[in-house]
Amino acid sequence: MSSPTIHPSAIVHPGAEIGNNVFIGPYCIIGEKVKISDNNKFHASVYIEGKTTIGNGNEFFPYSCIGTPPQDLTYKNEDTELIIGNDNVFREGVNIHRATLKQDLKTIVGNNNYFMSHVHVAHDCNIGNEVILASQCAIAGHVTIHDRVSMGGQCGVTPFMTVGKNVFVGGATTIDKDVPHYTTCFGNRIRLKGINIIGLKRKGIAKDIIAEVVDFYRLMESSAFSPKAFLEREEFMNEYSENPVIKEIAGFIRDSQIGIPPFMS
Repeated sequence: MSSPTIHPSAIVHPGAEIGNNVFIGPYCIIGEKVKISDNNKFHASVYIEGKTTIGNGNEFFPYSCIGTPPQDLTYKNEDTELIIGNDNVFREGVNIHRATLKQDLKTIVGNNNYFMSHVHVAHDCNIGNEVILASQCAIAGHVTIHDRVSMGGQCGVTPFMTVGKNVFVGGATTIDKDVPHYTTCFGNRIRLKGINIIGLKRKGIAKDIIAEVVDFYRLMESSAFSPKAFLEREEFMNEYSENPVIKEIAGFIRDSQIGIPPFMS
């Protein structure tokens, strides 16, 4: 393993921990409490501060700003954290804040995520794996985004929302309800559009299971019952009890404290 390559114009605090085969480009600033593992690349003018831990193989493009204090008026420079996993890409102008004292003291980013230009991830968020956030998405505090979510440009997520796994969100959508696993949605005020069939196929889910999921969704959408009341029907329990995807969707809906978006009319 090779030692890090640090451009002469970069400012790296002596207390920072830098792994092997790390490239730190011109005018980057790395703070005292930052821990960087191996094979990371920081292009020009990247700013990393706070108690920030970065895994292996990440790439940070110019003007990304990582680990800065949360935009929360109650925060008083407490020693909270930002933890970033492996093989993520942070394009130009991405900013991700460390946590407050109000949750688990950690903002977490998983592995193999792609954050396009000027994405904002606020304090206390938990971002899963293989998530794609297109340009100018704004994720408010305390949001959970599960694995393999794809979100179009200029989406906004309000605080404390949960976006389920394999969800596809159209551009310029405002998310102010929990979005169930495997669904698609869009709208100035979010509406559920249907099932993310392409995402399920990419995950390797069998066609007959997907067909059942689509049937289940259409029945729930057309029902006179609310989604939670629909799930309590005996007919539902008997007909779909063995479908693993429907079990996940049903569990998500039952667990949601905020409620899910309305169906598109």
